[in-house]
Amino acid sequence: MLFFKKETYDKQSIEAGIAEYRKNTSIHLIDVRTKEEYDEGHILGSSNLPLQEIGSITHRYPDKHSPLYIYCHSGARSKRACQYLVKNGYDHVVDLGGIMRYDGPLKKSK
Repeated sequence: MLFFKKETYDKQSIEAGIAEYRKNTSIHLIDVRTKEEYDEGHILGSSNLPLQEIGSITHRYPDKHSPLYIYCHSGARSKRACQYLVKNGYDHVVDLGGIMRYDGPLKKSK
């Protein structure tokens, strides 16, 4: 009899996730919006990896045990990114949802 691991990821509020990120330097905060959206305002310390480029994640984050906290604009793209990451072997993935629910300061790249 074969047993299959259920592919899941954690979900938490963006405020709680950012608070955790600020306390734990091993967490990678990833914004999966487009570069243009990222440049207009992103959470300080986050890196930009647009959803359409998520397949290149192993080049940036080869350790599949690293904690990855993912956000986008509304939560739809972060959910898709998390599903992809878990399906591809990442085992510490957290979906923070959308930046539109974040009340903290944003950094602009332009």
